[in-house]
Amino acid sequence: MISPCSPSLEPQIPPPQTPASQAPIIPPPPLPPNLPELAFPPSPSSLQTRIPPPPPLPPPPPTTRFSPPHVFGLEKSQLLKEALERAGPVPRSREDVKRLLKLHKNRFRSDLQWILFCADLPSLIQEGPQCGLVALWMAGTLLAPRSGIPLERLVQVAMERGYTAQGEMFSVTDMGRLAQEALGCQAEVLYGGLGGPNRDHVLQHLVAGHPLLIPYDEDFNHEPCQRKGHKAHWAVSAGVLLGVQGMPSLSYEEDPELPGLFHPAPGTPRQPPSLPEEGSPGAVYLLAKQGKSWRYQLWDYDQVRDSNLQLTDFSPSRAADGREYVVPVGGVRAGLCGQALLLRPQDSGH
Repeated sequence: MISPCSPSLEPQIPPPQTPASQAPIIPPPPLPPNLPELAFPPSPSSLQTRIPPPPPLPPPPPTTRFSPPHVFGLEKSQLLKEALERAGPVPRSREDVKRLLKLHKNRFRSDLQWILFCADLPSLIQEGPQCGLVALWMAGTLLAPRSGIPLERLVQVAMERGYTAQGEMFSVTDMGRLAQEALGCQAEVLYGGLGGPNRDHVLQHLVAGHPLLIPYDEDFNHEPCQRKGHKAHWAVSAGVLLGVQGMPSLSYEEDPELPGLFHPAPGTPRQPPSLPEEGSPGAVYLLAKQGKSWRYQLWDYDQVRDSNLQLTDFSPSRAADGREYVVPVGGVRAGLCGQALLLRPQDSGH
């Protein structure tokens, strides 16, 4: 919009003159004799010294095809900087699963065909006892991708509500309340463990592309172990690898690099496969991430189930370190044992 006070952008046309106001037309003088003929008159620019063109601009820097993981305390730790430089790109879920399948091919049953359901999660390296909130932050990218809620905000809300003292989370119920308030998502607390009647419910949740938060005991290589809750840790799963006897339909396509590995075909309705029976060992693997590594891991479902079911005691080393922790009434057994958190976007159905 142009202001009334702004100068007009249209060319100014002088008013027409009347014949009386025009000056008399005087013919030009005759040319002098023997004037040399010129094909083109010399232009003023040809009479000046030519200016060389500017040097070409340097080529743009190469674009990175990956986003580095978020690392808290990176600016203070040279060790973290060097580790990050050595780690290289953060792989996408499908590529990392294929790396794991190639690296540990003897772990996976050759009599089965494998279907991979996965969603990409960012990486975030935790600082201090924030593994649960880091797992929730990673899950939040699937639940509220446009909100971009920072981890600091999750910590702040958790502290204001009395769920944590320094980032630790020893209650699945409190984690669900925090997820609903901070991320505006649906949260369902699962009781009774990951096995039995809950197993199909969990697998269908992951096949649909929704995240699952799981407390477990962490081993030295970040995998699930059984330490009676002394190594209690949190992970987020946003994918599952299913071993099946036959493909359910043409809505899956085989991986061009790994025969026997199938992915949901893009642009086609997804038909869920028949889930492996609970008595089929080594047929279900969870694709998981946690806050001490920026790579994915594939965990045997039964191994995760068993680790989750034995979270009963508070770590003696934490009890003696002089720090304050928020532990629910009934301890670790009441807050974590046999429980998990299923999260969905607010507008999704069950």
